[in-house]
Order: sequence, then C-alpha cells, then structure tokens
Amino acid sequence: MKSTRRHFLQGALATATLSSTVLGAQRAPDANDQIRIGVIGCGVRGKYLIGNLPASARVVAICDCATSRMADTLLPRGPFVQVLERFRTTDALRCNQYQDYRKMIDKERLDAVIIATPDHHHTLAAMLAMSANLDVYVEKPLTVSIQEGRQLADLVTRTGRVLQVGSQQRSMELNQMGCEFIRQGGLGKIVKVELPNYPGPIANPAYPAEPVPNGLNWDLFLGPTAMRAHNRHLWIKDAFKVGELTWRGWDLFRDYSGHLMTNWGAHSIDMVQYALARDDSGPVYVRAFRPTDADAMWKPWKPKTPAPTSAEETRFWPVEMRYDDGVAIHFTNEIDRIRFHGERGTMSMRRNAFEVDPPELMANRPDPALAEKWRGEGHVARPHLENWLDCLRSRAVPVAPVEVGHRTATVCHLANIARECKRPLTWDPLIERFENDDQANRLLERPRRHGFELPV
Repeated sequence: MKSTRRHFLQGALATATLSSTVLGAQRAPDANDQIRIGVIGCGVRGKYLIGNLPASARVVAICDCATSRMADTLLPRGPFVQVLERFRTTDALRCNQYQDYRKMIDKERLDAVIIATPDHHHTLAAMLAMSANLDVYVEKPLTVSIQEGRQLADLVTRTGRVLQVGSQQRSMELNQMGCEFIRQGGLGKIVKVELPNYPGPIANPAYPAEPVPNGLNWDLFLGPTAMRAHNRHLWIKDAFKVGELTWRGWDLFRDYSGHLMTNWGAHSIDMVQYALARDDSGPVYVRAFRPTDADAMWKPWKPKTPAPTSAEETRFWPVEMRYDDGVAIHFTNEIDRIRFHGERGTMSMRRNAFEVDPPELMANRPDPALAEKWRGEGHVARPHLENWLDCLRSRAVPVAPVEVGHRTATVCHLANIARECKRPLTWDPLIERFENDDQANRLLERPRRHGFELPV
C-alpha cells in the first residue's frame, strides 16, 4: 500500500510537470522582452519583492486595497527607499494602480503576477491570474486551507501555468546542500525531526468598530471572509505596538492566516519535506496535546504573539506527527531551529546554514563564504525570483512548484487542525482526508463570502 501510494503521488506530480511544460510553451515570453509584472499587495513583502526583481522584469501595475501602501511604493519613504531605488527611478512613473486585483487582471496586459497579499487572498488571486493565462509567484504559505491548495494545484495542471511559491530557502545553496545530504543518506535513516513549536492563530477576535481610514477598501481586505466592522488591529501588521508586542495584525487571526505555524513554520516544514523526500506527500498521523504549563509554552514567543487567555487556549499546544515509514516530527519549545536525528548523526538547520554532528560525516564541507551570502536583507529573494522568471521563458518547473507549496502548507494546517480538534488524527495524504473524522474533515475548507468564490 505504501509503495502504491508513493507511486501514485509521484505520477501525479510528473503529470503536473508535463502539463506545465507542454501547455505553458504556448505563451512563453520572448527571451529579449522584459516580462510584464503586476504586483498584488504592496505591504512590506510586496515592496521587498519589487525591489528584488532583476532588470529582465518590469512592474507595470500595482494593486492594494489601501492606497497609502501604493503611494509608499511609487514614492518610497523610510526603509523602502533603498530597496525600491531601481523601481522608483525606472518603472514607477509608468505604473498603473488598482485597489481590486480582479480589475487589474481583467484590464492590464501582463505576463505574470506577484501575490504578496494577506494569506486569505492567495488562492483567489492566483486562480484568477492563471485563468487569464498569467504565470504566478505567490508568497508562502500558499493557502489558508488544505482544500484551497488542492484546487490551486489542480488548476496549475489544467492550465500549464508556471507557479512559484515564495519558499525562498529552496533557492539557497546551503539549504539545498543540507537537504540533499540527508536525502542521499548522509545521516543514515532519519528517525526523528524536531522543530520549534510555532503558535497557531487566534479565533474570532472581537474588537470595537473604528472608522475606516481614507483610501482603504475594507470590503476588499475582508475578501472571502465574513463581513465584520473595521478595526486596525485586524489588518495593520508590524506598524504599532501593544505593550512589548509588535502587533502582527491579520497574521494573528484564523480567518486570515494560520499565524506563526503557517508563516515561519512554512519555511521549516518545507525543509523537512524536502530533506525527507516528501514533496508529494505528508504525515499520516498528527496529535496536539495539552502542555503542563501554558505560560512556559508562551515564553519563547513572548515578544511575537499575545499571551494565552486561559489554559484551554490550544494555539500553544505541542504537536507530534508521524510519516508512514515511522519518522517522527516533534514541534517543541526546546529548540529554535530544525534538528534532524539520524542513525549516524544529527543536523541542525536554519536559513542558509547547517551543522552536522559529528562533522566528519560530511567529507566535502561547504565554502564558509556561502554562510555569509544571504545575511541581512540585501537581495535574499533575488535568486528565487530569477528562477521563476527563467521558468517563465523556458516553461520548466520552478524549484518551489505548486505541489511542493501545497504539501508544505498542508503540514502546517494539520498542526493547527489537530490543536483545534484536541485529539489524535489519522491523515491519508493520497486522498487528502482524515480517516473516520467528519469534524476534522469539515476543517479542510473555509466558507467564502459571495463575490469572492473560487473560479470553477
């Protein structure tokens, strides 16, 4: 059964690869032309991606539900001046502005879009773009639900579009080297992987109504989620403090995100999936369990997320998972990075860095200069964007394709679903359903508000 399941999943991924290569070739940009990009979402991440684009691409349209963020992009101030310098002097004066990405996709002559919106808009924006024969770069996590990810991956297969997920560690040399070392048996059989215990989201926040700021289309921000009164705590991210916490805005709340489990956790889980050769699959068992001390679980995340309001708040509960070959995954507060435990030794991994113990397991050590290459802000996303743009021309599969992004996001969502259900769950990665658990299966998708349905 395990062999059949693996072969089926590998075959599905190969079919998606073939469709992308063959169908997408009908619309490959000419090698000498600048690729025309529309950017959806002009917050910190959107501006950063614009600033990382190489000269082979040109931003011709930007979109954000808040006009102030587009103004900061076209006439950058403060921390955005340097990162947007090339864009400000070349493309900004010719750039059209939209608050509604549906209108931008309909009206603009584009080759591709970059999606850097809050998570709850990723899937609709990407599906509308691909339905309009556009290629897509979408930030991680790919989706806010497992069902969205499957629909998105299926659409990539049907349309042949190139979709790159913004899991940029896939383009970092030391992450690639470390994951390949594990895949090739450098640590022997992996028996356990440890990850930080990333907190989950807050559900159903109740904030008093505040006036909607000028230039903000609140209806468009809410998008597919339920209508509720405006309050800046619901959407403004990293712009003000609540006590010692830099407020994370939409990233805190279940309607819009899976919080740190899907945000930071997506990077770590992506490396685990890569190293374990599970890019087309996932774990088969997951459980979250009550901690003995909720305050102690919160302590490592104290500056980053609000304290638990009661001992019953599950978003800090530790999580364990297991793959069908017995490899165990532990989300624990005992570490601040990924740690792979193999029969021959261990590896600790973080962004573009890893250490092997004992060191002599790795005969060919990496160049120390590689560890300094991506420190600081700089152009960390540039290689990942360049890989995507190269694939737009060649119609090859990018380093972080949709199935990879979907399976990584799925593991994040499984952790949060297990916390919500408060009991062990058995997951079938072949059919992407929980076994004999209707309540858990109802959490695989989200209701969508009228006007923001996904295209069929």
